[in-house]
Amino acid sequence: KGNQNYNIWYTPAVVMKYSPNSKHNFAARAEYYNDKHGVIVNTGTPNGFQTFGYSFNYDYCIADNVMWRIEGRSLNSKDKIFITKRNPDDKSFFITTSLAVSF
Repeated sequence: KGNQNYNIWYTPAVVMKYSPNSKHNFAARAEYYNDKHGVIVNTGTPNGFQTFGYSFNYDYCIADNVMWRIEGRSLNSKDKIFITKRNPDDKSFFITTSLAVSF
């Protein structure tokens, strides 16, 4: 209160989706996260959390209330903030899958 110093963070993102029919959906996402001062994600590095990412996913609607997703995602940072098997790295790639049920 009463301080004129502010930290700013932002995340622009672009998402594209293609649905050839009601059972199959494909999507791509590109995003950039900028949090130089570690307000939301504190990395303890000189550049803070400045990361570009992209992902591709495929959704299959098994039933009206059941959807399966597989997604590949890549993150690339200015600093080595991701933990790999042996050393910190500035890149991270992973594949995830999920099953969503609504009722």
